[in-house]
Formats: sequence, structure tokens, C-alpha cells
Amino acid sequence: MTIQQTVVEVNLKNLKNNLNFLKSKLNPNTLIMGVVKAFSYGADSLIIAKELEKQKIDYLAVAYASEGLALREKGILSPILVLHPQTNDFNTIIEFKLEPSIYSFRILKAFTSCSKFDKNYPFQIKFNTGLNRLGFHENEIDTLIARLNGLKPTYIFSHLGASDDENEKDFSNDQIKIFSSLTENFQNKIGSKIKRHLLNTSGILNFSESQYEMVRTGIGLYGFGNDPKYKNDLRPVINLKTVISQIHKISKGGSVGYNKGFIASDNITIATLPIGHADGISRQYGNGNGNVIVNGKLAPIIGNVCMDMMMINISKITCKEGDPVIIFDDKNLSAEDFTKAIGTIPYEILASLSKRIKRVIIT
Repeated sequence: MTIQQTVVEVNLKNLKNNLNFLKSKLNPNTLIMGVVKAFSYGADSLIIAKELEKQKIDYLAVAYASEGLALREKGILSPILVLHPQTNDFNTIIEFKLEPSIYSFRILKAFTSCSKFDKNYPFQIKFNTGLNRLGFHENEIDTLIARLNGLKPTYIFSHLGASDDENEKDFSNDQIKIFSSLTENFQNKIGSKIKRHLLNTSGILNFSESQYEMVRTGIGLYGFGNDPKYKNDLRPVINLKTVISQIHKISKGGSVGYNKGFIASDNITIATLPIGHADGISRQYGNGNGNVIVNGKLAPIIGNVCMDMMMINISKITCKEGDPVIIFDDKNLSAEDFTKAIGTIPYEILASLSKRIKRVIIT
């Protein structure tokens, strides 16, 4: 494909590969929830949800009700879990057949007191097993069951906090034990079997024996497994590419960008690219941090990244205006490698990719 502007390429072949690889770690009857929150980690939620439905995904998950609503309005029919509903969301959630996570007594009250509430409406209960972000604690089970007043969730779930960290196996195993204990306690007291999910992508890869009835995968679907050994198994779904807008010759002592962010120590050649911090490229890049690829060679980002543009040093590269530039992709420079330059993780840049960037589907 000829690149003529900044684009996000969404590789659906790689998405399918990643889903199948994760399935290979699971029992055949274990359900899979695909996480499509935050614009599907920058890919485009509708593109990803459509493909996951084609691949017969069991559930989808979003962070907020508005994300689920947007998918419903575009024809997505799969069950959708809303992970972090707010108190004023429940009429919308029920109207559009979304499934809320109930994670606190305040949220439970808002759910059961909304005008569209139906006692048979499906919902899930989130427990806190050590991540300390959202969820009920085990010692709240008796009060929770009393306030449920006969309501029964479709699932009980929790979230591992360090399943990607080899040095924190004990912490993860403790979370698994807590989850196992509290779910057994909850089921005994509520008087029926309730399905469960706990594992995230790293949990699937590192603790697959605790897959319960369903697992969740977010970053794994998009090609990252937080472990180098899975580099050939999980393939990045998102490529970020742009073009050279203009080339300049800079004399020794000349400056580049706002606030004279870069001063040339020699005569150099630079290129300006039509992508900046409004597109998701942090101002932490530049001035020695980060490279892109031009015609197969690394070109350092120089000066201060602007809102809509950034500059690179192409002094040692043969190229011309209009040539393609790889910011990151699935073959040359991964998002993981690109983000290491500023000490962050792929999640951050992927989720920061602006919606104004054109999405192009690769099949």
C-alpha cells in the first residue's frame, strides 16, 4: 500500500492469529472475552469488534457505557460487559442490552434503583483480590448477598495485578487463592453455581490452570504478551506509518523546532513528518529519545515534538519528500521497542493514537 498521509494500519490477519494462539492455551470449552475498550487500544473498536464477532468471540468488554452504546449503534450484537459503569449509566446500559460490572454498594444501588431496572437483567460482580482498584472485598460477601435480595449475577470476576511479572508469582498465586476462596464462599451463601473469570492476557499465558469458565484478553489480541518468548506467537495488529512532508538543510549552529529544542552541531539534513503529540506521539520523544525508520534505516527524532509535526535527522539516509516513514510496525520496529525510548509501555501509545488518524484495514 502506498502511504500518502499518516495512517494506522489495522492488521486483521494478525488479530485472528493472536486470538487463535491464545485459544491454544485454553480448554476447548473455556469462553473468551475480547477487550475492545479505549478504541480497541487505538485500532478502532468497530473494526475489531466486527472481526471478533466473525471469529465467534463469546463476549466483548468496554470500560464505559458510551463505548458499548457506540458498538450497539453500529450493529454489534455480542454480549458486552461494561467494566466501569457510573451511577447515571444504567438506563442506557439496560436499553442497549449491555452487561454492567457491579463493583461497589453505591453502584449496586444505582443499578437496582434505575427506572428501567428488571430483576432478571444480567449483571456481573467484581471482587477486589489485591489490585485495589475496583471491587467488593471478601469480608463484604454477607452484606452484598443481603443487598442483592435474591438477584444472581451471570459471572463473578476479578483482575490479576502482576500476572506478567516473573518476580511476582507468589502475589499472583495469592490472588488466585483468594479468588477461589471467595467465589466458593459466595456460591455457597447465594445457593447456586456462578460462572467466573479472572485471567487477563498474561494470566492466560502464565496461569492457564486457573482459567475457570471464561478468560479476558486485551493487549494479547493486539499482539503483545509482556514476555519476549511470545514475540513470534503474538503479532502486532497496529502499524503506525507516515510520510516525509518536507526536507531541510540545517547549517551547523542552526536550530530546529520550538524553543530551539535542537541545535545542530554540524551541517545536517532533517525531515518534517505530519504527526505530533495531538496524534499520540508524546513530547517526551525527541532530543535523543526515539527513532523512526526511513528506507530501512533508523532516523532519530530531534527537537521538540510539535502538536501536528515532528522532525527527524536523515543526514545519513537517502530519501526524498513523500517517502514513507515507519513509526512502529509488526516487522521493523515494534511499538514496544518504540516506547522503551521514553520508559513507557505499548498500551500508552496505542491508546493515545488520535481518532483523526486514518485507519486502514489490512487483511
